[in-house]
Amino acid sequence: MTSLVLLLLLLLPTTSLSSSSHSPSTSAARRFSKIYAFGDSYTDTGNTHSADGPYSFGYVSSPPYGTTFFHRSTNRYSDGRLVVDFLTTALSLPFLPPYLAVARNPSGALHGVNFAVAGSTAIEHEFYVQNNITIDVTPQSLMTQLGWFQKHVEAAGRAAGMDEALFWVGEIGANDYAYSSLSSVSPSIVQDLAVRNVFSFLEALLNKGAKYIVVQGLPLTGCLPLSMTVAPQDDRDDIGCVASVNKQSSTHNTLLLNKLNELRRRYPKAVISYADYHGAHHAIMKNPAAHGFTETFKTCCGSGGGAYNFDLFATCGSPGVNKACSDPAKFVNWDGVHLTEAMYKAVANMFFNRGYCRPGFDVLLSSKGDAAK
Repeated sequence: MTSLVLLLLLLLPTTSLSSSSHSPSTSAARRFSKIYAFGDSYTDTGNTHSADGPYSFGYVSSPPYGTTFFHRSTNRYSDGRLVVDFLTTALSLPFLPPYLAVARNPSGALHGVNFAVAGSTAIEHEFYVQNNITIDVTPQSLMTQLGWFQKHVEAAGRAAGMDEALFWVGEIGANDYAYSSLSSVSPSIVQDLAVRNVFSFLEALLNKGAKYIVVQGLPLTGCLPLSMTVAPQDDRDDIGCVASVNKQSSTHNTLLLNKLNELRRRYPKAVISYADYHGAHHAIMKNPAAHGFTETFKTCCGSGGGAYNFDLFATCGSPGVNKACSDPAKFVNWDGVHLTEAMYKAVANMFFNRGYCRPGFDVLLSSKGDAAK
């Protein structure tokens, strides 16, 4: 499938959470019949129903979350769709159900499952307990998601369709750095453990039979209103974001890419694509107007006014903070940590059509098509 066709598919309207509005007639749909997704709140489509939520974002079940596209909350941390939702649309598949909604009926997950959990970490929860780092909101880690996936595959049997599945590994690791930032644990230890765990997770998927994997790096976490609010004003980079935080994410991504190259050598029959979230995010922030954005730092749904309209103790959806900006499509940031549907759509376009997946997304699709012949 060409990039142009993918772009056209991306722009197709999707009117509900059901599969009825998706056409299965495209070549991409014949190539990938399932998607298995993993990650944190940037990918979670409903596994988190906590009263607290990650950070202070426990109001994802309340308005105005979901108002742009679904017109109600779907427990996505945005005003609408996420990158993984645009992926399913591009492949003419229905939106992925959260694992916790289909765990008791795995045969009902005909087109895949989303195992991502908001607030999830790359490092296992026990590490934080042992180091007296309090995580009150999300005890699940990437390894928890791997355990869920293994249970699903065992229950689904041949219906799991490993050969027909695209494995979508959303960004993971940002929460590890956030949770440990106020602790005495060395950032280098956190970085090493986080990257190592992602490597072990991917290795487990490959050993289980995964053949087509897209792995996202970390975005520009230093451009989020939360980071901008707490960092000193002299800690800024060329696009006005927090330099130290973006450098941390960049180093993480470099180490991750090295691990992906190692896996490519060890599993030459698998196609492992790296989705450069950092690069895509940076390109958009460098020229926001070209992507339709006029507000790059201010939070669309938040409180406090000022340059960022962000208050960690009065976040989107909390009492008294139930109204968003009038045009979220003009904003990059939704609630101070998560992005708007418009930004997720722009990032998806960068991944699918602008070369920010390596190997390219069209290479991934054609490889699957060749294997099916």
